[in-house]
Amino acid sequence: MPVLPTAPSTIAEEARATFRLAWPLILSNLAANAITTTDVLMLGWLGPRELAAAALAVNLYSLLLFTGVGLSVAISPMIAAALGRRKGAARDSRRSFRMGLWLVTFYAAAATLLLSFAEGIFLAFGQDPALSRLAGGFMDVLRWALWPTLLGFVMRNLLTAFDRAWVPLVVALGGVGVNAFLNYGLIFGQFGLPALGMQGSALATVLTNVAMLAAQVTAVVRLPRLRMMHLFARWWRADWPRFRELAKLGIPISLTWSFEVGVFSAAVYLMGLIDTISVAAHVIALQLAALMFMVPLGLSQAATVRVGYGHGAGDPLWVGRAGRVAIVLALGFALASALIMWVFPRELASLFLDMSKPESAAVLALAVQFLLIAAVFQLADGAQVIGAAILRGLHDTRVPMLFAAFGYWVVGIGAGAWLAFRTPLAGRGIWIGLALGLAVVSVLMLWRWSRREALGLVPAQSSTQTGVPTAVTA
Repeated sequence: MPVLPTAPSTIAEEARATFRLAWPLILSNLAANAITTTDVLMLGWLGPRELAAAALAVNLYSLLLFTGVGLSVAISPMIAAALGRRKGAARDSRRSFRMGLWLVTFYAAAATLLLSFAEGIFLAFGQDPALSRLAGGFMDVLRWALWPTLLGFVMRNLLTAFDRAWVPLVVALGGVGVNAFLNYGLIFGQFGLPALGMQGSALATVLTNVAMLAAQVTAVVRLPRLRMMHLFARWWRADWPRFRELAKLGIPISLTWSFEVGVFSAAVYLMGLIDTISVAAHVIALQLAALMFMVPLGLSQAATVRVGYGHGAGDPLWVGRAGRVAIVLALGFALASALIMWVFPRELASLFLDMSKPESAAVLALAVQFLLIAAVFQLADGAQVIGAAILRGLHDTRVPMLFAAFGYWVVGIGAGAWLAFRTPLAGRGIWIGLALGLAVVSVLMLWRWSRREALGLVPAQSSTQTGVPTAVTA
């Protein structure tokens, strides 16, 4: 059976435990982002128009993908709390995992159907008809990646809760190589593969995610510590009480993620109302900001599990330590990444462009301006993702969802649209609005975390269970 350690007695012990869980998640996130970055780089080599069309498709796809990812995330705090309680942990974990597979499957079926109408959606948003047609053709292939990708996230959250985060890391690193090979081959007709252009990149995404899912399923089935849990036992059998419990926790997480991803997707469409150069510059700046964001995101995934262990054990001291460590680590890295983006914006943005093309100079100049603003909001972005994660570890998801809706859509898009179309700032106004929205959400999330005992999210006094074995390690 898995080894069960004691709750950490000091901040230093908690920091070591958090980092041990977080570093493979961080590298997994960076590898996953490297896959997306590879897509953007190679599509950028086709030209700004192809890059802008793919951006329209990818942003709609990402909105629906991360809405589904939010549903899959619900299994992580539920399994962590079950392990913290110890009693019945195997059965509880199996039920959550099985119904997690069901939940994302139902969602993926509906979302894939919606994506089949992508071109009409882009036209309804006022996008250029020629650009919309290109984006729609790209989406006709890309949409088939949604279901295997979501199932892969369920596997990843399961493995993280059981402290097997090294498995998704190995899989993601392999996925980088597979995706790069398939992208280059299928876009440009190399290695004996057909030259499919934009659709080749989309097909590479589908094939890569199917391969990554197969690898993670194999690990869940064959790893000795997980094999004895019989996690796929009776996978066809409905467990509606657990399904409803997962949905109750997961839907607010899903909406929170969709509000955040959606605001950046909406920013792309607002950029499309300005011009194609603004869209291409936005995609480059957003890709670099997302790359930097992978470290706080990995820390947040570890923080959810660590807080969940303490919550399941009924130990508010453990909960507090886990939250404080995650906040400090995330903000420290966010500051470092902000400095990098502030000092080297031109060097970073130029990686995504073929400067021999005449339109690339205008895209580079605008991308540099966007990156300078993005550098400023790195701290707010790191704080908000950690704040949401540590509250999630306490199974507190509804109020954070409302914070996200207000901050991103009332403040972020409201201010961004006004600055973009009522002042000379244009695309820079949209990025300033995004920064304001992130700042508001981060303040609200951390305020609620600071009030967790007064709000009844954790017991007011330390449990006598501190020191009892409560969590699973490698």
